[in-house]
Parts: sequence; C-alpha cells; structure tokens
Amino acid sequence: MTPLLVALLCLQDDPVFEKDVEYGKGGGEPLTLNLARPKADGPPRACVLLIHGGGWAAGRKEVHDAQIRELARRGYVSATIGYRLVPKAVFPAQIEDVKCAVRFLRAHAQTYGLDPGRIGAVGYSAGAHLSMMLGVMGKDDGLEGEGGWADQPSQVQAVVAFFGPTDFVNVDFPDASRRIVERFLGGRREEHPEIYRKASPITYVSAGDAPMLLIQGTKDALVPHDQAFRMAEAMTAAGVPGRVDLLIGAGHGWGAPEAQRTADLTFAFLAERLRTK
Repeated sequence: MTPLLVALLCLQDDPVFEKDVEYGKGGGEPLTLNLARPKADGPPRACVLLIHGGGWAAGRKEVHDAQIRELARRGYVSATIGYRLVPKAVFPAQIEDVKCAVRFLRAHAQTYGLDPGRIGAVGYSAGAHLSMMLGVMGKDDGLEGEGGWADQPSQVQAVVAFFGPTDFVNVDFPDASRRIVERFLGGRREEHPEIYRKASPITYVSAGDAPMLLIQGTKDALVPHDQAFRMAEAMTAAGVPGRVDLLIGAGHGWGAPEAQRTADLTFAFLAERLRTK
C-alpha cells in the first residue's frame, strides 16, 4: 500500500469535527459544545455526550475532543459540552445547561444525523454527577432552565459515570470535597437541605430511568465509594438496570492499564444500551 493511499484512507476515517457550536443560552451568555460525527451518510446514529469534571468550577470541554473523535470513528455522533461554572453560577445552572444541550441535539437530530431516541451521557467526577442527573430526571422533575428548545425532552437513555457523587444528603464528604460541594450548592447542607436533595441524582431514581454503568475506586479521596453503592441500591429498588465496576485501591482517577480497560468497558456498555432496537 502506497503512502498516498494510506493517507487517503486515514482521511476517510477522520470524522467531521465542529467546534464551539452554540447550543443555547445560560445567564444570557452563549453555551457551546464541540461535536464530531462520521463523514459517511447512513441511518440515524446513536449520540453520546461527554461532560467534563472539575468540581463544577473548572475544566474545559476540549479535554474530551479526542474521545468524541474516537466515538465518531465508532459510528456515533458525539459532543463534549461546556457549561457554566462556580462561582459565577451555582446549582442548578450546571444541570440546566447540560439539559439544554440534550434538547438542542434532539432539536437538530436531522442536521447531525442522530437518533433522538438513543442518546447517552458519559461524565467524570462533577461531570459524572451531571450525567447521572440526565439519566434520572424527566421533564416533570424540573430544573430545565430557559436555555432553549423547550419542546424537546432532556433525559438520556444510557449513562456511564466515572467516580461521581450520587447523594449529597446522607453522606459526609471528606473536607476537601465538602468545601467543593458547598461552593457548588451555595452553602452548608444544614442551611440548604432542599437544595442538597434536589442536587442528588439518587433523589430521582425511578422505574424506566437510563441504565447506568458506575465506575469507582475504593480509595477515592474526594468521592467515597459508598456513593456508588447507594446509587446501585436505589437502582435495584426501582428496577433500573446497570452495573458497578469497583477498582480496588484506585483513587479519583487512574492510569494504565485500568484506563484502557474502563474505556473499553464504556464502549461496550454504550454499544449494548444504545444499539438499534
């Protein structure tokens, strides 16, 4: 095979990439996402959203550009979402924004060649929390915001959550993450019990919610691993399918070889749960 032919084949595999697509408004400011999709035409494709972490106060959507390109090569439409951050915006701004992104993608399903009935979310840390909120909250649960596309539903059909908090009400967080949570939720739990309840994914778990894969280390210094257990118990009681992958001795994130194994696990779960019916 000649170098020119190799280069042409690589170009054919390279997905369409769109940067800083405005998906709505938050606090009067534009909200943007980056999007990747296969070049080839075909039937509507499943869509996967990537949501970055950073304690709801930091992080950039661009950190997941390589992942959405990889998902596009695997046949998905995929987007990495920017959202408003603490301290300029506190809860529920972040969940309003990611809900808006889901609604935008559904409203533009024909434009991007995606199937509005097969949308998944993958998140890390704070992004995992937001992903789980997308999996358990229907429109009637509120927190939709006013970002746009109000006629579209915002709930997704599958979730992969890497070391994300599930219950702010019944668990005492370590000091380092407790302060992060307090900044996100605008004060201490004793001061705002209803906000803490509304911000907890576990509050909304009910039959018919998105299947979830929860991936968690047992030595996570920020998110205690019993957060995953609590979510699994709530899902079990409601009959929501899914699984927990527990990494013994791992912290708040990990490197090789577990990074590749959990990535492969994610791809397999998405393929299983977002396959064409």
